[in-house]
Amino acid sequence: MPVFTRFRQPPTPADEPHEEDTPDEPREGREPDEAGEPDVVEPEDPGEAVEAAPATEPAADAGQDPAAVRTWRTWRTWRARHPRAALALRRTTTVLAAVLVLGALLLPNTLVALEPNRFARIPAEAVIAAVLLLCLPRTARRVAAALFGLGLGVLTVLNLLDMGFTEYLGRGFNVVLDWGLLDDAQAYVADSMGGAAAAWAAVGAVLLVVLVLVVTALAAVRLGELLAAHRERAARGALLAATVWMTCVALGVQTFGVPVATRSASGALEAQAHRVVDTLRDEAAFAKEAKADRFGATPGAQLVPDLRGKDMVFTFIESYGRSAIEDPVTAPGVGRTLDAGTKALAAKGFRAKSGWLTSATYGGSSWLGHSTFLSGLWVDNQQRYRTVTAGDHLTLTKAFRKTGEWDTVGVMPGVQKAWPEAEWHGLDKVYDAFDLGYRGPKFSWSTMPDQYALEAFQRLEHGRERDRPLLAEVILTSSHQPWAPLPRMVGWDEVGDGSVYDGIEASGVDASDIIADSTRSKEEYGKSIAYSVTSLTQWLERYGTDDTVLVFLGDHQPLARVSGDGASRDVPVSVVAKDPKVLDAIDDWNWTEGLKPAEDAPVWRMSSFRDRFLTAYGSTPHPTRE
Repeated sequence: MPVFTRFRQPPTPADEPHEEDTPDEPREGREPDEAGEPDVVEPEDPGEAVEAAPATEPAADAGQDPAAVRTWRTWRTWRARHPRAALALRRTTTVLAAVLVLGALLLPNTLVALEPNRFARIPAEAVIAAVLLLCLPRTARRVAAALFGLGLGVLTVLNLLDMGFTEYLGRGFNVVLDWGLLDDAQAYVADSMGGAAAAWAAVGAVLLVVLVLVVTALAAVRLGELLAAHRERAARGALLAATVWMTCVALGVQTFGVPVATRSASGALEAQAHRVVDTLRDEAAFAKEAKADRFGATPGAQLVPDLRGKDMVFTFIESYGRSAIEDPVTAPGVGRTLDAGTKALAAKGFRAKSGWLTSATYGGSSWLGHSTFLSGLWVDNQQRYRTVTAGDHLTLTKAFRKTGEWDTVGVMPGVQKAWPEAEWHGLDKVYDAFDLGYRGPKFSWSTMPDQYALEAFQRLEHGRERDRPLLAEVILTSSHQPWAPLPRMVGWDEVGDGSVYDGIEASGVDASDIIADSTRSKEEYGKSIAYSVTSLTQWLERYGTDDTVLVFLGDHQPLARVSGDGASRDVPVSVVAKDPKVLDAIDDWNWTEGLKPAEDAPVWRMSSFRDRFLTAYGSTPHPTRE
């Protein structure tokens, strides 16, 4: 068996090359090692390549780490003893680096598009990067390759975030606004799966991001050195790839239904850049929009005069979306609940009318839906929310307080920390998760069952003797994902301090059993909506008076795993009252009789409800200008 060995002799002073004469690249056919020197001369049979041992080994001088030198020596010794394994390892590493870089370039930003055909394409960015790296000297090449790989890592992380946000919120990740939502996501995992799971998830996410960034950078450097080691062949390959790419573009060549030639990576970066620019522009435009208010200067005496003396209750049901009423899995149970509620309320003298509103949010971020409904502004991102809540734009709830005729309270079982937005909402008193006297178990994210929250509202506010009528904003949370475990109805006289729910929570379904199962999630979601609606309608049957007016709606659709890809953002909304004048005032809305809106019932943007409602009940517009 022939052996190919190269010995490196110490140069004599006369033989030392000048700096400008030192070859910048390894010769064709040699693969550079970590120091940039070719270690192997590959013969015709690559399997017979033998590692050459240097005549001298580096010593750990004052400028070197002894541990690094020992590692280097161990590695060189192993390669010398196992040349075939070393060659196989290098080639495997190269293949994996190529797969990683190409995969990052071709990775889509939605789960729906994550199919094998997406990876059977030629990315323009790979061709351009190869040409640029071939033109650069060693140091510049390595720096450029590392930066290119780091950029690919960042793009991969952004694509993964886009996947998650699209799956849960129906939109991509916004690099300007959405970092704060990652903290909310961790809190959600802690509430749903426990603090330990949330901590491990956070650590795992950070490690994954670091790993992606480091590995993509190393992979790009590896490929850049390989290109330099085989410069002529690499140049011919790049030219051929560029020719094929341009030909495929010109002819519109496709494989498996997608174009062969693509620039998806640069397109994704452009989309992110446009998203940033649009966000910054929107911030300034919305600030001006929020200052203009059709009813902003209306005196209190001219606001909702036709509802004087009524106890007004505005209630949001978490994730109560159109799919709850129309999806084949959830519709039967929810439909029966709405029909039963309509009949039961009618027996008590209540009538209802229902329609559809298009929410500003989807899958989560409920506060965006709440603020859109109450303010009459389209609040579809966190920056808009911060802008509107920092101002004095009139909300529906604040309009009632402005009259001086109502006491205003909020029942917020999902609020577990300071909530300065209470003033913007126009609420004199807020009952958060710690103010309602609950002593029972949490049900996943929900701090307490809706039935308990409503019974506490009755005990603390609605059932009390008072000098003025009541305006209440109530947030019901039992239908918050992951919909496991779920509470169930108990006798209203048995609610007590909530201890009755101990056994119910313990016997419920674990979130981990349904969270990845779309069908089971739909089933449990439907049960949660039925429970929330039943709690609310039974509360009204039991405690409603001739002067009680209930307006309830969903804040947004559930996440895409439940509502389905491409689902609308519509949510049901109902107005319920005993006084026929209350419903007669909205006859021209053409809403459906009962608690279940018809499929063809009117659909309005959620931001339009405030002005329609104020107008219907006699408010006089007095606009403020920006």
